[in-house]
Amino acid sequence: MISTLAVAGYRSLRELHVALGRLTVVTGANGAGKSSLYRSLRLLADCARGGVVSSLAREGGLPSVLWAGPGGSTSGAGGRRRGPVSVRVGYASDGFGYLADLGLPSGDPGQSAFTLDPEVKRELVWAGPVLRPAATLLQRHGPAVQVRGDSGGFEPLVTDLASFESALAVAGDPARTPEVLAVRDQVRSWRFYDTFRTDAAAPARTVQIGTRTLALADDGSDLAAALQTIAEIGVAEELDACVDDAFPGSRLQVVSEGGRFDLTLHQPGLLRPLRTAELSDGTLRYLLWVAALLSPRPGELVVCNEPETSLHPDLLPALARLITRAAARTQVVVVTHDARLADLLDAGAGTTTLRLEKQDGETRVAGAGLLDAPPWTWGNR
Repeated sequence: MISTLAVAGYRSLRELHVALGRLTVVTGANGAGKSSLYRSLRLLADCARGGVVSSLAREGGLPSVLWAGPGGSTSGAGGRRRGPVSVRVGYASDGFGYLADLGLPSGDPGQSAFTLDPEVKRELVWAGPVLRPAATLLQRHGPAVQVRGDSGGFEPLVTDLASFESALAVAGDPARTPEVLAVRDQVRSWRFYDTFRTDAAAPARTVQIGTRTLALADDGSDLAAALQTIAEIGVAEELDACVDDAFPGSRLQVVSEGGRFDLTLHQPGLLRPLRTAELSDGTLRYLLWVAALLSPRPGELVVCNEPETSLHPDLLPALARLITRAAARTQVVVVTHDARLADLLDAGAGTTTLRLEKQDGETRVAGAGLLDAPPWTWGNR
């Protein structure tokens, strides 16, 4: 389980270290930095997966996401930077930690047209909850990657890694780098859900070829197959309970015609079931969250961005109970601007709530002092 998330130099997150629990709720006013924290988690995952360039390209390139305010270790008098321009993201757990340091392209600007692509300047993987030199397992500086050898010293892994690639992508020898591969597999299992469409042309409303689906696609296109998989090899009783909790007396049924799956919802008082194309936006969205959170093979982290969207307020208690069920099986982070949902989740035992606020353009955790932040160090570039 991730115990610490750290971000520096990204949007409104000048320097933020937060502790994560089994269920973490991120809330706050509009513009407080909730989306920045969510995006930083995605950026961290994309760094480890080797997709950092395309991730930042969607946001306008590295210059568009850099911290723009004064103050901090990278600024001098008048807000002028006195250190390297960088975006840094990292996480720690009881087992391992990982960080990536991204910077502007170096060298002759005329050598490449990709002037907005970030460069991975540094990556580190370590054992334990805090970065220490003696616990470092992998270190990357520019194109050179080294791993801890059997003798205790560092040995070269590659010397010419491209600036847009992750060191985790080349650490593929289980005998030589088992811990690094464990970190890579951990991050690759993270799941992010924030783009569920419910309009008439939404992928979730389209009849699809049905195959066993252990994790719902991020666009919900395999909804019927994911729910059928939960019913057959997952937690069928919980599936039925979550549907009945939101829509009392209702039940789901997946219809297969020639191998193509469609979802139907049987509701009291109706002479026929409703197919996916007929469901209301709120009903469909709730069922998408059911499929996402009751996965029979949950990743090590599931991140839900504004799950309350399109839901009637009466469905929020059922949604909160669904999220709490999921948190009993995997680590969950919920980003929400809905105060009622945040309060419902906060009422649960063991919930960590991060109420964000912005002061002088900088996102902070409301009421938190310097001693409340978990221990963290970035090391030196």
